[in-house]
Amino acid sequence: MKNAKKTKPFFRFKNAFLYNGNVLDANNFSKEFCDLIVTSPPYNVGIEYTSNNDVLSYDDYLKFTQKWISNCFDWTKDSGRLILNIPLDKNKGGQKSVGADITAIAQKAGWKYHSTIIWNEGNISRRTAWGSFMSASAPYVIAPVELILVLYKKEWKKIGGSKISDITKKDFMDWTNGVWVFNGESKKRIGHPAPFPRELPYRAIKLFSYVDDIVFDPFSGSGTTALVAAMNKRIGVGLDIDEGYCNLAKNRISQELNTLNLGDSNEKNISIKIA
Repeated sequence: MKNAKKTKPFFRFKNAFLYNGNVLDANNFSKEFCDLIVTSPPYNVGIEYTSNNDVLSYDDYLKFTQKWISNCFDWTKDSGRLILNIPLDKNKGGQKSVGADITAIAQKAGWKYHSTIIWNEGNISRRTAWGSFMSASAPYVIAPVELILVLYKKEWKKIGGSKISDITKKDFMDWTNGVWVFNGESKKRIGHPAPFPRELPYRAIKLFSYVDDIVFDPFSGSGTTALVAAMNKRIGVGLDIDEGYCNLAKNRISQELNTLNLGDSNEKNISIKIA
């Protein structure tokens, strides 16, 4: 990939970059560039994305996961981290241990496991049935939580970078407690079928990255991760397969960053090739 042709981003504004491409293409980026990945991939639960098939067989979904998570490993610096929001499990179409299966796939791809944060959204939206109601015959147990896996590439202790942390003492104390409680995001308000709330990348960025680090989201969607990174003295980079979602993210980022005096940042020699 060293000779991959450098192309311009789909959009760049201040210290936020968007690329329109498929995360399954290993040639998107020509080098290890990111310090932190914060992302939430499709859950394969039938969400009507514009450019993604969210009704794969479970085996095909795991193959999809293996491919993208391996590509992200290759695009991450040796001291980089992956903060991955995924389901705990799945009961639609049969019970599946999604969190455990994706954790195993990530480790097989080379990622090292550090810990798991439980995200309690404070609702019971996953409740669809009780199985054998009030009977021990075949009850369903459904936890209204999601997982946030904390993974890293080679060594957990960060080396290089600015070494400037900007997290408060209170937030550090609160967020190193592995149960996070905050609400999800409104699809209607954002205009994307599966947005995650700003609080998720905000906590991950403050807790797991230095000022000026490059924060990447390979499923950029409405651009939340890149936006929050740029608003907090990092370089935000988003990749999404859908041009419409890239335009949605472009509009959000330009409108919000335009009100902030952030200055411009260099492109940090990020190279990309769109196949």
